[in-house]
Parts: sequence; C-alpha cells; structure tokens
Amino acid sequence: MKYLILFFFSFLSFSQQISKVDFIKCDANVQPNFKTKSVYGEITYEFKVLSEIDSIRIDAKNIDFKEVLINGKSVNYKNNKKELILFEGFKKGKNKVSFTYNAIPKQTIYFTGIDKGQQIWTQGQGKFTSHWLPSFDDVNEKVIFNISVTIVEEMNAMSKFTALSNGILTEKKVARSWSEGKNYLSYKFKMQRPMSSYLVMIAIGNFLHKTESSNSGIPLENYYKPMDEDKYQYTYKDSKTIFDFLEKEIGVKYPWKIYRQVPVEDFLYAGMENTSATIFSQDYVVDESGFNDRNYLNVNAHELAHQWFGDLVTAKSGKHHWLQEGFATYYALLAERKVFGDDYFYNQLYSYANRLKVAAKTDTIPVMNEKASSLSFYQKGAWALHYIKESIGEKKFRKAVKNYLKRYQFKNAETDDFLEEIKKVSDFDTENFKKVWLEDYKYPANDINFLLTKNAYIKDLLKLQQERKTILKDKYDLLKTILESNGYFPLKIEVIYQIRNEPFEKVSELYDLAMKSNDVAIRKAVAETLSKVPVSFKSDYETLLYDTSYDTKQTSFITLWKNFPEEQSKYLEIAKDWQGRSDKELRILYLTSCILYANSHDNDQKASIIALKAIDELKNYTSPSYESSIRQNAFESYLSLYPENDEVLKNLVNATTHHKWQFTKYARDKIRELIKNEKSYLQFEKLLPDLSIEEKNQLQRLLIK
Repeated sequence: MKYLILFFFSFLSFSQQISKVDFIKCDANVQPNFKTKSVYGEITYEFKVLSEIDSIRIDAKNIDFKEVLINGKSVNYKNNKKELILFEGFKKGKNKVSFTYNAIPKQTIYFTGIDKGQQIWTQGQGKFTSHWLPSFDDVNEKVIFNISVTIVEEMNAMSKFTALSNGILTEKKVARSWSEGKNYLSYKFKMQRPMSSYLVMIAIGNFLHKTESSNSGIPLENYYKPMDEDKYQYTYKDSKTIFDFLEKEIGVKYPWKIYRQVPVEDFLYAGMENTSATIFSQDYVVDESGFNDRNYLNVNAHELAHQWFGDLVTAKSGKHHWLQEGFATYYALLAERKVFGDDYFYNQLYSYANRLKVAAKTDTIPVMNEKASSLSFYQKGAWALHYIKESIGEKKFRKAVKNYLKRYQFKNAETDDFLEEIKKVSDFDTENFKKVWLEDYKYPANDINFLLTKNAYIKDLLKLQQERKTILKDKYDLLKTILESNGYFPLKIEVIYQIRNEPFEKVSELYDLAMKSNDVAIRKAVAETLSKVPVSFKSDYETLLYDTSYDTKQTSFITLWKNFPEEQSKYLEIAKDWQGRSDKELRILYLTSCILYANSHDNDQKASIIALKAIDELKNYTSPSYESSIRQNAFESYLSLYPENDEVLKNLVNATTHHKWQFTKYARDKIRELIKNEKSYLQFEKLLPDLSIEEKNQLQRLLIK
C-alpha cells in the first residue's frame, strides 16, 4: 500500500507538471563507453513555464550531474537518484536548462558482444529511457529529441562502427585528441517533431546498410552485419511493398523523414518501434531456409505500423495500450494479406481466435486494463478492429482512422477518442462494442465465427476438421482429392495430421502425394508426423534432409537417426556442413550426434577423433562469446552428455547474470534442476571462489536449501 501511495503522488506530481511546464526540445550529446558500461552526456532542454510552479522534475535513474545551468546561470538543484529536481532560476515563459551527466545504467541500454562484434543498443519501452538519458518516463510528455552519438576509438584503430539514432543524420565528423591518442567519431541526428521519451534510441555496431526509397520518397535504410550480406534479400523481403501499402492503407503520410531498421544481438524482444528507427532481433536475419521457417515480415510490418499507432499518436496510459498493439497487429496482418493473400489473412485471424478462445477460459482481465495479457492487447485488439471495419465498411473505417490520426498527431489519445471518430462516420454502437470487446474478458464467439466463415477456405477447413473422427475408408477419397487440389496448404497439412496414426500401408498413397507437392510446409508436416519410417518409404523420406527448411532438416535427421541406426554415418556426412539459423541449432545437432555415434562405436578411431573436436566446439558455444540462443542450445546438448564439466558449469552460472531475462531464467532453472543431485550441488559449491561477485551472488541464492 505504501508503494501504491508513493506511486500515486509521483504520478500526480508529474501530471501537474505537464499542465504547468512544456518541455519542447532536447539537444543531447551522448558518449557510451563499452569498457565501463557507462554513458557520459551533455544535454540542453528548452522548455516553457506556463504557470507558477515550485519545482520541475526530469526523470534520471541513478545518474550523477555536473554544471547544471538554467538560462546560462549556475543553479542549485536536487538529485534524489530518481529525478533531477530544479527549483530556482527559471521564469514564466521560455527557458533553457543544460547539464552534463554520468550514468552506469542497470537496464535500458545494453553492451553486447566482444572486440569488433561489440554492439550497444537501447530498449526504452517498459524499461525507462531515463536510465541512460535524463528524460521523461510519462508518455504524455512529448519532446523533439536531437541526439548526437560519439564513439571513442584508439587513434590507430581502423573504425568499423556506425552509430544510429532517431531522425535524419545531419553531420558525421571525426575529432582527434593527440594527447589521449583517441579518435572521437560523432554522428548528429535531428528530429522535426515531438515524441515520447521511451521511443528514443541509439544503436552502435559494425553495420552496413542498403537504402531503398518508398513511393512517397522516404529513404528506407536497412542495416545488417557484414557477414550477413547474403541474407539481406530474405531478411528484408517485401519491406518496400509493406511500407508503400501501409502508407496508402492508413491514408496518412508516413510522419517522419526517414525509416531505419537495424538488427542487434540478444535483443530482449522481437522488435521495437523507436521513432523512425526500428531495432529488431538478430534471430530474424535469415537466408532462404530461415525465411521458410520463421521470417521477419510480420515483425517488420508490426513495428512499421507503430510509427503511426504509438509513435505519432501515443496512448495516454496502459489502460489504452491496445490502441498501439491492437492497431499494429491488425495493420501488420493487412500488410501480410497484401503479400500472401486473403486465405493467409483469414488463417491468421482463425489462429488468433483459437488462442483467444482457450485463453478466455482462465484469463479474466479485459483488453482495457493495463494488466491485460499480450494476447488481449495484440490479438484481441486486432480482432476488435476487424469487427469494427466489417461492421461499418472499409471506406468509413479508413476515414475514421485517418481523422483519428490527424486529430491527435504528435499527441496522446485514449479509447474514447478513437471511438468518437467511429461515431462521426457511422451509426455504429460504440458503447456496446466497448462493453463486449474491450471491457469484457469473454470470447465473442458468435461475432468471430460469423466473420471467419465469410472466407471460403475457412469454411473448407472447418468442414475438414469435422472429419477427424470419421474412419479412414469413409473419408479416404476426400483426403486424396484435397491433396491433389490447388487448395490452400493448411488444408493439406490437416490431411497429414488426420492420417498420422493410420497404418502406413493404408495411407502410403497420400504420403506420396504430400511429398510430391514440393511445398515446404506440407513436406515439413510429413517430417513432423511420421515418427516411424517404413523401409519402403526411406528413400523418399531422406529427401527431406535437403529441403529449404531448417525445421524439416532437423526433424527428419532425428527421425532417420532413430529409425535407421545402421545409416547414421551417412546422415552425419550429409549434416557435416549444416549451421542452421543464428542459434546454430543444426550445427549443435550435428556435434551432439557425432559424440553419440562415437560413444556407440568404440572401435571407430576416426569417429573418436571427430567426437573430441565436437566436444570442444560444443563446449565453446556455451561461453559468453556467443549469443544467448546459441549458448542455450549448447547447454542443453552438452549437459545432457557431460553434466559435470567445471568450465561449462561456470558458463551456466555466468548466464544467470545475462541482460536477457529469458536466458537468465533458463540458466537459473537449469541450475535448480542439476543441484537436485547431491554430487552436482557440491560441484557448484566448489566453483564459488572462482566466480565474479555478481555470479557468486546469483549462485549462492540458488544453492540455499
């Protein structure tokens, strides 16, 4: 209760400040230091005092300040390690405050990689930019941010680093300090319009980029690491198409002067819609096979849609978060409809609906609640918009959305503001809509079912699913007809899943048809469902090892390995050059299989030599030199074989200190699992003296019985 009271008064205080003080522009020069994981900065804020106020607050988490000047004069100030509090020197009307600062942030800005693989990047949403840049945690305070980023390098070093931030790059220069023996590379970025502080970003790394241009003339800069040159076309596939579609569909010109996309290692989420510059996970940097398994297209469209819904118009509070995520999800789906067609669009809506139906059985928090689930904000929010559009028609829906964006551009809005625009163009019952879709957690089955069955493919899919309990001989001709048809591929996948438990000899013809389709998704379904491969089908099944799908290769390799142990050496030869996606899952599968093969063939000297090299490589992948996705896969494989290796266990403890919460949770859970064994418990105890303070603290907490 004490915390809630303090939070309330803090929020109230800032709300009162916004009504009395308007921060207009920020000119900041930030200098991150990779070695010390710190940020030095110089900032000038321009602001207007609208009415009398005793003190002015700028959020600043654990930041130290020097040389605080207001209107050019040194002033006293208070730093409570949460805020910079100004209480003298300002006047009604225009003012300027400038200061220098030092921060050692615990979150929001991250320092990853080693040597030339180093990267620095930010993630402000939900984490507060004020940890590295004194700014405003309240999304309702919108400011024009002009950020300069300075990279410090040894003078004789060949620079390979690029700095990125929001807006247009207006200047790039190098200053040399002969006394320090260092170069100062400065990149200056300029914004023309205000935005919330959580949308400020910087990214520093060894990046290349290619620039395209939208139909409206907006430069589209797509970044990538030099080693990923050959993955560019699949990573950014259809990016320009998506941009041009969304700008036309939304009906409001893209609100910024440039759009960048940059992938970074060990990003916390799929992507983040920083104003004019999306950061996304390196996991989405893919080649053709990776594209077929999991591509960036949906995330690409989702983050771009946020440039209007979230960046241009920002929800006033978490209660109205669906105005950002629901819109971004829906417009991303509309963009995918442009690329993949109507059946894909309805298949995704159907998938969303199934997830919502299941969730509604236990999730009682409605969309309009700041504690609502991601599923509610994103998928139910998207469905709510689809319901409105289908109810009032596309023309009226587009007009209402356009009016909403125009009215609240560069401002904040809430749900009723959007619904008011719907009321202006139609007689749609917004109150009933709000009650059913946004304020009630229940699944609106009748509305969703009606809208889904407007699509012929969905009708066919639902009809086919009703055949699941029908015996094979009574539906065989139907299944064969579907596999031979030009129907949408999920129908054929449904056929594969309906025959998976049938004796192979009774459905071999159907499997042959599926394999001959040459459709990656259908063949993947065969790989996933056929756990026992008859000798008669072995040659056909082995062709899956060469599909342009890493998922199919992995599944078929494991199945063949188990079904035909006498052929394992052949399968190892096929897989020896596999790498897979950025998580190296296929490479780790190959290494693990080499070790298992050698363990079961004691007299094979060549296999033993290969296995020893595989053990070393696998062990190396658990080290902090690699991304968390690689390390996690390596831990799973290595510890299943050798759970008592000190070096790997130290690396596992190190993983508990990682910045990515998903990875630290995995590491903690893995240690808890291992220390159930008394021998492993004692082994971890013996590691304590060799650990860093942070690692030691993490392990000691886990070892408490």
